[in-house]
Amino acid sequence: MTSRTPLLRRRPEWAGRNYSLLTAAAVVTNLGSHGALIAAAFAVLESGGDGGDVGLVATARTLPLVLFLLIGGAIADRLPRHRVMVAANALNCVSQAAFAALVLAGDPQLWQMMLLTALCGIGQAFFNPAAEGMLMSSVDGEQAGRAFALFRMAMHGAGIGGAALGGAMIAAVGPGWVLAVDAAAFAVAGALRAFLDVGHIPARPPGGGLLADLRDGWKEVTGRPWLWSIVAQFSVVVAVVGAADAVYGPLVAEESLGGARPWGLALAAFGAGTLGGALLMMRWKPRRLLFVGTLCVFPLALPSAALAVPVQIGVLIAVMFVSGVAIEVFGVAWMTALHQEIPEEKLSRVSAYDWFGSTAMLPLSTALAGPAESLFGRQTALWGCAALIVVVTALVLLVPDVRNLTRRTRHVAARGPAPAPAAGAATDLQPRETP
Repeated sequence: MTSRTPLLRRRPEWAGRNYSLLTAAAVVTNLGSHGALIAAAFAVLESGGDGGDVGLVATARTLPLVLFLLIGGAIADRLPRHRVMVAANALNCVSQAAFAALVLAGDPQLWQMMLLTALCGIGQAFFNPAAEGMLMSSVDGEQAGRAFALFRMAMHGAGIGGAALGGAMIAAVGPGWVLAVDAAAFAVAGALRAFLDVGHIPARPPGGGLLADLRDGWKEVTGRPWLWSIVAQFSVVVAVVGAADAVYGPLVAEESLGGARPWGLALAAFGAGTLGGALLMMRWKPRRLLFVGTLCVFPLALPSAALAVPVQIGVLIAVMFVSGVAIEVFGVAWMTALHQEIPEEKLSRVSAYDWFGSTAMLPLSTALAGPAESLFGRQTALWGCAALIVVVTALVLLVPDVRNLTRRTRHVAARGPAPAPAAGAATDLQPRETP
């Protein structure tokens, strides 16, 4: 027993059993899924498809995600969250295993790949709100920011490693085996999440239905100006960043930067920036959470502006790194704000509205990126992306609650929407009970 004591002491007090299981499972799934995204595209191309077919398969994943997110959030607040997560992992495991079998058997049909990818999107729609609610209820208030930063750093690191490993495996053994590895990763992660403990979460009283839960979540969002304004902001930010990165970035790289390799380096720099931002937020605890976080959204306009010029690859890499750091500072600040302001029993529903708002316009923006380029020109379209990010972010800073919401270490006791605390509110409070 004494030989184990030094090892146990290495884990911080705030990294409890649930948090450790969630982090380990997230690392496993990100190692598999980031490689699988690349493998799916190459599976389409190797079956004789073109760029348009790759886009159809990608849309088949995104559209069900958007359509089912709100339902997934309501269900995750009604049922034990870990069961929802395990069921979603099981669906992803089966669909990815079937996708892998089709590719390995040879000659998969486009409709088959779209159907199986759509099942993955449905699983993700149910998983994301449950996972975010579970994570936010698994850490102490005083150390929430540090815990979220470490979790995100582990997740991003696994994503970068998974993409690199997936690319190497595709070149060595083909996309089918990468998809099979992703299926196995979902199985392992689901097994880990099955051991999560939700005994500390009080059972919800009976009454109401799914629509009532959705209305309750909507009231929770619309009753907090800081919440709905930032969700609306990110519906635009995610849409234009997605169009710039997924559509315009590869085209600029091909014509002006030297092809896919430098563009890959730029994306890797963004990933490295997210790791740097998470590491920064493990030590830095900004008092005005959302004010600092929103200021860090402005740098997201820089990549679009850099592509519009276009700048040399070295400058683009630096810009992507800075934007990665900035968005991670926002991400940790945002999760900390949700953790301290939203009642535990509504976390998944609020998270679902957050995810829905952030992704709803993404399929439309990527679909319209081509027509916008034809109509206005690529350079003008990219400058427009940068300008939209600056404008909507500046508008959000006009919301008093965004400027004034301050960090606390005790959970809000109120069960309904409450105004953000004044900038001078006390912060020397105690952490809340978490799993």
